[in-house]
Amino acid sequence: MQTSLAGLSLSRRGKVRDVYAVDAEHFLIIATDRISAFDCILPTPIARKGEVLTALSGFWFERLKEITPHHLLTANVEEMPEVVRQHAEVLRGRTMYVRRTDVFPVECVVRGYLVGSGWKDYKRTGEVCGHRLPENLRESDQLPEPIFTPATKAEEGHDENISEAQMRDIVGAEVTEALRDTSLRLYQEASEYARSRGIIIADTKFEFGRDGEGNIILIDEALTPDSSRFWPADEYEPGRSQPSFDKQFVRDYLESLDWDKTPPAPPLPQEVADATTERYLEAYRLLTGKEL
Repeated sequence: MQTSLAGLSLSRRGKVRDVYAVDAEHFLIIATDRISAFDCILPTPIARKGEVLTALSGFWFERLKEITPHHLLTANVEEMPEVVRQHAEVLRGRTMYVRRTDVFPVECVVRGYLVGSGWKDYKRTGEVCGHRLPENLRESDQLPEPIFTPATKAEEGHDENISEAQMRDIVGAEVTEALRDTSLRLYQEASEYARSRGIIIADTKFEFGRDGEGNIILIDEALTPDSSRFWPADEYEPGRSQPSFDKQFVRDYLESLDWDKTPPAPPLPQEVADATTERYLEAYRLLTGKEL
């Protein structure tokens, strides 16, 4: 649930990841078994979740590297500096050794289907983040084409959907265009591959930074059950919410409680935690063709 590593400086503790500074040019990103929902960290761990996030991110970074470079140097603890290797037993399987970047303060969200906050916005306004959509769409309908719907990044509290025009005000027109075009290409490539493996990627979010040479590269995680909505393709039926391989299962349980979505979050029953682990592992197996 939480790490404390002697000899390494904790840079920040996010909702899921603990980030340590290794030196001036490298970070250590540790995916814990914490899970957040409605922007609250739950007190119940999801066993093996950090392993799935790390392994699946590594899979996608390698698969999509022709579209964009990324920050991952190695996920093999034995290949990391000695100061890291001395914590190998804690870190093995859930740790990425990455290049430091200057992070762009926006989340690059791509939606291929109408769900979540996009569905709520559409019902209210007929639009999602400035995109006017056709009338009479249903929940979970596939969109005519994927749309880029950025959001602000929030370490605490809610990310907020913004328009491309608002994003240009934050990072500039040139960066906005580059991040939009790269995000759409990544989603297109990943969603076509995932569909061939029996998974619909309804939406996903990417994060980018600028490295020491000034290049824009993909950072954080990529196309995991934490950053995406994964649906079983053989059970897809628009007009309702979909079964999923992601943390929607946890959200659905929490929605059934009398909880006002403010901290502290309630614990999960063990059967809900175990079923969530199974969903994450199944997503990994389907996408990679391997058991983790």
